[in-house]
Amino acid sequence: MTESLSSGSGLAPPDPGRADSLDEVAHRLRTLKVWAGDPSYDTIKNRINAAWKATGRPGVIARRTTVADCFKGGRRRINTDLVIAVVEALHPDVGYAAQWRQALRVVGGEARAASQVRVQDNLPQDLADFVGRTAALNRIRRELRRADLDGGRVVLAIQGMAGVGKTQLAAHAAHAVHRRKPFDRILFVNLRGFHPDPGQPPADPASVLEGFLRLLGVAGQQIPYDLPARVAAYRRLLVGTRTLVVLDNASDAEQARPLLPDAPGCPVLITSRRDLSELPHATQLTVDLFTPDESAALLAVGGAPLPGGSDPNAVARIAQRCGHLPLALGLVNAHLRSTTGWTLTDHADRLDERHSQQRLDLSVELAFDLSYRDLPTDRRRLLRFVAAHPGDDFDAPAVAALTGISASDAEVHLHHLHRDHLLKQATPGRYALHDLIRAYAASRCGDEDPPPERRAALTRLFDYYVATSAAAMDVLYPAGSRREASSGGVTVPTPLDSDTARGWLDTERPALVAVAAHTAAHGWHSHSTRLSASLFQYLHGGYPTDALAIHEHARSAARRAGDAAGEAHASTSLGATYAQLGRYGPATEHLQQGRTLFRRIGDHVGEARALVNIGVIESQLGRNRPAATSYGRALALFRQAGHQAGEAHALNNLGEVEAQLGQYALAARHAQRSLILFQRLGGRTGEAWTLNTLGDIEIRLGRHRAAVVHLERALAMYRQLGNHTGEAWTLNSLGTLHTRLGQVSRHHQRSLDIFRETGERYGEASALNGIAEALRVTGDVDAALAHHSAAHAIAVEIGAYHEHARTHAGLGHAHRALGAPTSARDHFRRALTLYTDLDMPEAEQIRAQLTTLDGNGGGHGSPDPAAHLLVSTLSCR
Repeated sequence: MTESLSSGSGLAPPDPGRADSLDEVAHRLRTLKVWAGDPSYDTIKNRINAAWKATGRPGVIARRTTVADCFKGGRRRINTDLVIAVVEALHPDVGYAAQWRQALRVVGGEARAASQVRVQDNLPQDLADFVGRTAALNRIRRELRRADLDGGRVVLAIQGMAGVGKTQLAAHAAHAVHRRKPFDRILFVNLRGFHPDPGQPPADPASVLEGFLRLLGVAGQQIPYDLPARVAAYRRLLVGTRTLVVLDNASDAEQARPLLPDAPGCPVLITSRRDLSELPHATQLTVDLFTPDESAALLAVGGAPLPGGSDPNAVARIAQRCGHLPLALGLVNAHLRSTTGWTLTDHADRLDERHSQQRLDLSVELAFDLSYRDLPTDRRRLLRFVAAHPGDDFDAPAVAALTGISASDAEVHLHHLHRDHLLKQATPGRYALHDLIRAYAASRCGDEDPPPERRAALTRLFDYYVATSAAAMDVLYPAGSRREASSGGVTVPTPLDSDTARGWLDTERPALVAVAAHTAAHGWHSHSTRLSASLFQYLHGGYPTDALAIHEHARSAARRAGDAAGEAHASTSLGATYAQLGRYGPATEHLQQGRTLFRRIGDHVGEARALVNIGVIESQLGRNRPAATSYGRALALFRQAGHQAGEAHALNNLGEVEAQLGQYALAARHAQRSLILFQRLGGRTGEAWTLNTLGDIEIRLGRHRAAVVHLERALAMYRQLGNHTGEAWTLNSLGTLHTRLGQVSRHHQRSLDIFRETGERYGEASALNGIAEALRVTGDVDAALAHHSAAHAIAVEIGAYHEHARTHAGLGHAHRALGAPTSARDHFRRALTLYTDLDMPEAEQIRAQLTTLDGNGGGHGSPDPAAHLLVSTLSCR
């Protein structure tokens, strides 16, 4: 379908935000050219040069050939400034050009890197010996108390130069107010506005909001995809709460604006190096260097007074050499306390000597150098290497891998560096670097460590993350993918149980996204592709933003390296993730690309995996017979390759869809074979899932006793495994069984609670319908109507045609019970159309209800709830 018409047609120009590749960028640029009247390349070139000359760029000239190249496909890189200039020449609208800039950031990977952000529900550690800032502290406390007393909107922007102590000031003031009257919630994030590593750009507000929404109890699948919807959901959830929001290290007002609550009683503290006065309700508080008295007080913190020596002005001289910068003063104080036999005069003389040698010009670098050179050799090396860690924070095992030492030794070094103010503690057991110290340590690393040693250190780190991820996944999904994850000689702490494994993945997820980005961009392509393949099932459990980032990095890395297999797996994972988001167009495109690549390299298992996920999309769209065809083809390929885990998955999916089509005997045979394979392979999650499928089939066949046996076994296994999603589906099936038996139970409600917690929208609709059907049995028709209506809204939103049909059937029964035959008939007819299109046996039951209504208008009939059969996505390699 052609999008392009001339600008005179009244249609909007093409949306650049839908581009997900450089080829798609070129396509949309060509569409824009036609929309703008199809001017020649010479005309576009002349407009660009005139605009550049007018803005003071006389030395830069656009040429016709370079302009024309922007419109060509097959490019591996683009000139962002030139593309934006082309866009402005075709449609000189500032807002539209901004949309293109954002789209290019996404395609270029910058936005994906910006998605690597960790949010917290607590404040940074407070300093026991906080000194100075009396006036600023009083001001902050007054503003926070005002928000509490009169419910006003308080946005307090603390601005000042790097190292002046903005974050510590905000944390100390917040701790003091929180101790006096605790807030309901605290939301904290480092926005990374001035990170020295270009690979860690300022945090994307949309990704920050995803983290905040999760902390506020919103399940992953329920988080909106676009920024405006996330802003609205975030602000709505904060209404009526006392929530303190702390936005640390903001780059500018535009980054912070979407993160501001719009509710009274939710004050905001923002720290930044820039002026943020344009933010609504903002009060500016500028933090300057310490006064001489404050500097002296900080240098006295930490123990008994130090001997002064011959110069009574030694403290003032030290403070002056530190430039009265709190960060530098803290480092020097740590050095003073660790040096025995020296007077304050000796320390002042040493600083004067080093300054006179002009070894470092800036006071802060002088303080860093002084602290650094006093460290033991191995600790200096560790500090240099951790500056190369691509994540925002790290723990001892990761540092051990990076440096090649034991985890216990790494923990000792990290503790001492934290004590010496060279590291800050992000959370218990995890450490981070101040931006200035990271920049200093990275500079020292470049000077002191040869490139081969730096690369070897990072390789050890990436080996550790790949291998530990695989170990964690093997615990959580023992019958899943064949994971290729050599530890490279790195000691991997093997998770002991599923809770430990999932805890490690949850904690390290931002670091894993950062590692995927770094490895893809800097030549470790196999690490990026292995992370993508290994983590698929975990990420698919509710982390779509991180999944898109990791799989896109892997696909890019594989393409650059000519790794067709890696590209195929990453494309397939991208397709499955887009399907999870309900974006079936790009999902199908990626899955077909993956399938084509797998066929080209002769990878039958990979092709089968792509086919299974294509079948899932077809099933979710209500195309049951095409889904069965896809599953059948996948099954044949798995069997041809001797891949029994894949065969078991395909059989169970095939059994589920055959049951949807009313082929119960065939469905049961597929599920029984799947059960045998999973039991043989030791895949207990798959075994429980197949038992659930068999229980659902027995419910449909009316064999209730056999259904109870299967479902109770599945429920016990899921609970033992800690698999909450599986537990919810089994509870849902048990609820349907009890309804069939005319019994009242809490199973549906418990499943609904879990589905809402885990974000499984399809399951939420199914549980709501199940509750409504149970309510109809008890005669509470009004409540049944409300639950069916809630299920209907979700089903329509996500395109769940089975649950959509089920809601209309339920609404028909409810309206009939209320004596509203016209409304009942309307809902039954809609249900009949949907069930007929789905080719499901429920169509005959609804046709019978309509016959009864049309015949005599009486008779309420009995509820005929349809058991939902879970269709899984698949990752196998």
